[in-house]
Parts: sequence; C-alpha cells; structure tokens
Amino acid sequence: MDLKELFTGTKQLVGLDIGSNSLKLAEIVSTSHGHILNRFLQMPVPPGTIVDGVLEDAGALSAIIKELFRDSGCKGKGIVISLSGSSVIVKKVTLAQMEEADLRDLIRDEAGKYLPFDNMDDVNYDFQILGDNEYNPSQMDIMIVAAKKTDVDGYLDAVTAAGLTVMIMDVDSFALETMYEANYAFEDNEIIVIVNIGANLTNINVIKGGMSIFTRDFTVAGNAITEGLQKKYHVSADEAERMKIEGVPGGEPGNMDLRNTILDCADPICSEIERSIDYFRSTFGGDYIKHVYLSGGSSRVVGLKSHLSQRLNIETELINPLLKIEYNKKNIDTEKLDSIKTIGAVAIGLGLRKTGDK
Repeated sequence: MDLKELFTGTKQLVGLDIGSNSLKLAEIVSTSHGHILNRFLQMPVPPGTIVDGVLEDAGALSAIIKELFRDSGCKGKGIVISLSGSSVIVKKVTLAQMEEADLRDLIRDEAGKYLPFDNMDDVNYDFQILGDNEYNPSQMDIMIVAAKKTDVDGYLDAVTAAGLTVMIMDVDSFALETMYEANYAFEDNEIIVIVNIGANLTNINVIKGGMSIFTRDFTVAGNAITEGLQKKYHVSADEAERMKIEGVPGGEPGNMDLRNTILDCADPICSEIERSIDYFRSTFGGDYIKHVYLSGGSSRVVGLKSHLSQRLNIETELINPLLKIEYNKKNIDTEKLDSIKTIGAVAIGLGLRKTGDK
C-alpha cells in the first residue's frame, strides 16, 4: 500500500450503517490500486431509539452520530445512510418496455397496484431497470424502492442536526450488493444469497450476476438467540452475547448443550431464511443457488453456518467485506479485523458509494 496515495486518494462519502443496536462508520479511500478502508468505528445506540427500522428518538440518534463522527476524525461531512425493515419496501415488477421518463410517470400513477400506499405524495420512491424479462423480451423487470417521507425525513433531520449531510439514501440490501460486487468475482447468471443477521432485523438479498433480484427483511434476528440463552442459563445479556459467539469455556459437553440450545433459539431465523429461499425459487424459477453468505453481528453464532448449510443444502460461508479491500493499519487495529468483517458489511457497502451514483 502506497501511503502517499492514502492521503491523495479520493475519499468517498462516509458510510453510516444505522442499526437498532449500534452505529457503524466506514470511510473508504479509492486509489489506483483499489479501495482502502481508512477508518471503521462502532458505537452502541441507546435501546428504544430505533425499533424495527423506524426511528423513535431522533434527538438520541443525532447525539450519538455527532459523538461517533467526533471520535472518528473524519473530515468529510457527506454521508451515505440506508433504510431497512418496515420503513422501506422493495418490490420487483414486470412491465412493458418503455422510456425511463414514461416509466416514472406510470409507477407514480399506478403505484397502488404494486405498493401498499394510499397516496404517493406521502412517499419517496425510486426504481432501477433490471433488464429485459427473460421469458418475454417485450417486457422488462423493474425494482421499485419506496419509503414513507416521514420515515426518511426523521433520519435526514437527525443527521442534519449532527452537522452532517446525507448525500445518498440507500437500502441495506443494496449496500450488501455493492460490497459483494467490490469483493467477489461472479458469472453473469450466477446466483448467490446474502443473509445479514443483525440484532433485531435479518435482511435476505438474492443477487444474480451482481444485481439484486429479490430482497426481504424480517424482524427475527440475533436478539432472539441472546434472550433464549439468558432465559435458559440465567446470565446477563452481555454474557449471553459472548456465549452465542464463543461457546463456553471448559470442554465439549457444555459446548454441545449450548450449541443445541443456540440452534433451538435460532430455529425461527433459520425457518424464515429457508422459507424466503423456497419462495424465491418458486417465484423466480428453480435456478441453481451457488452460495449463501452470512454477515451481521449474529452470523458467527456457534454452529449456525454448518446447520444452515445442511438445512438449505447450499454451501454456506461467512462473507468477507475486506476480501479485496485493504485497510489502513495506522487507524485500524488488526485484532479488530474479524469483528469488522462480521459487522461491517453494510457500512462498507455504503462507504463504497460515490457522489453522483444513482
């Protein structure tokens, strides 16, 4: 890594992953040799600030964003954030071939057919043309993304109050797609699934040839496992969090009991993942899925990766958002790399966005 380029390279927008349990900040520098993760910070979010992706306390969020940026040393004020959960709807539809301007009018006029909103004046929406429909070339596949203006404005106001500017509003699932595209080689028709298991929310993103073709969020996630372990072993939340990732000290029998308990607690998550993949296959045709990649704070739960692989009959592994991205050893502790790889996928995907991106 050329240190000179680290300072002269292009600092893109700063990625800020706003989760219900924590904020993750990723600053990425682009050089002639590729991307470098220049800074990565995490900070807890007070309980109740964000519930199921909906901002409940803008003041608390604004204060924690301000503190995080002050601690990070980031000079840029332009950031990229994302929505997930019940605050955003992502829908794939098939429509007749037409120009983009006509398509925008059609979606606005007929949005009620595709989106559960009574009045599109209350909604921010955008779309991406995925390409020709493979079964009918006179039609094209479109991905529509929509969110209530009140939900979007809440996040924008909190960020603005922290003295920053939101340059791009993304969606968690698409941030994962950006991160995947920057790190992995893939064939045009290759299908993979990224499952991002956070504290209160799990995102599923099916990607074909580097482009999202199906997404789903559900509110069964890592906290359900933590709470199950607290209940059974009568331990604190912090101890339960440690147990679900590290196991128990002192031998195999205890670990086997813990592993079985964890998988019991994780069963609702696994069932939803399985149901989502079955739904994708039945709706989009039974195409071969090459890999399932796991990310998020609960992706390293004891036994989960191998259990899911057997259950889905698909090779399952942890995703590596730093597979082709270097990191600045001056700012980032090498010992924290495993943690960053686990929790940083969305933030790194956001940090890879550039001003002017659609």
